[in-house]
Amino acid sequence: SLEIDIDSFDCSMVGPNTVTLTVTDVNGNVSTCTSTATVEDNVDPLLSCQNITVQLDANGQVSITAIDVDNGSTDACGIADMSVDITDFDCTTVGVNQVTLTVTDVNGNFDICQAVVTVLDTVPPTAVCQDITIQLDATGTATIVAADVDGGSTDNCAIDAIAIDQNTFDCTEVGDNIVTLTVVDVNGNTSTCEATVTVEDNVNPNANCDDITIYLDANGMAAIDASDINAGSDANCGVDTVFVNPNTFTCAEVGNNTVTLTVIDNNGNISTCTANVEVLDTISPTALCQDLTLQLNTNGQTGFNIPEINNGSFDNCAIAGLAVDQTTFDCDEVGDNTVTLTVTDVNGNISTCTSIITVQ
Repeated sequence: SLEIDIDSFDCSMVGPNTVTLTVTDVNGNVSTCTSTATVEDNVDPLLSCQNITVQLDANGQVSITAIDVDNGSTDACGIADMSVDITDFDCTTVGVNQVTLTVTDVNGNFDICQAVVTVLDTVPPTAVCQDITIQLDATGTATIVAADVDGGSTDNCAIDAIAIDQNTFDCTEVGDNIVTLTVVDVNGNTSTCEATVTVEDNVNPNANCDDITIYLDANGMAAIDASDINAGSDANCGVDTVFVNPNTFTCAEVGNNTVTLTVIDNNGNISTCTANVEVLDTISPTALCQDLTLQLNTNGQTGFNIPEINNGSFDNCAIAGLAVDQTTFDCDEVGDNTVTLTVTDVNGNISTCTSIITVQ
């Protein structure tokens, strides 16, 4: 008979193995010899790949291992190593990426398969806002851009665009206004934040004055209103109040007077201008006369003092002087004589009245 001591082999026997052959003749005599049985494993691993989707982290990076794309690869004798040709991904690889999985068994046999790694960026940008203060211009408007309220927004990849929901302001928005900043990254993720835009109007109004002439009344008084000297004063956001000082005048102010027009706009800004107000007194005095009877003296003469025929003449300001055309009489004027009283006020206005001077 012929017998061998080893007749089956497995992965643990890969390589040379000593096998003993025993020969027994019909008479029971036995002899042996040995042979080397070399076992080889030339079977490649059985590979299976799977496609995967990964997400970039807050730093714009993600890593994979070979196990992530392996879908249960096997080998009869055992897998010694498994590797993938691309393990690290960043913002530049967002989308579809093809990777190669290499599987090597314990006996050096290997095979490859390919998988798709889809890299996603779903991390929204970090929107950072800053509050700002802006000034209205002479037209009552102000404009901002998104960068003005951006306080350093960031993204794990990159920011594609920033926008604000309001970029123009006018007089109706003086004060605090809430605007929304929208930040969009290169992969379409969006974030928002809010900023306060404080709108100020520090533009002084335009104060424009006109010189005027006014006249005292019968009481020696005159008054003006701001509108009398206002020559179209305006403001970028509208005028709230206009007043003039001084605004009343008496006989003491006859002549040229400087007045100040003050213009206050709706936001409290103030401007002034000056105007000349010429005050005139054109009202003549009221001349009042009374008659007199005079007696000639022993020299045939007589006369009177001017106040004697003044019957209370008056003026809205004041009387500067009284004059008559005749104050003395003699025998030639015995009888009634008409004299004229001339009353002149301090501003040169003149009135007259007549008196009958009876000489006896």
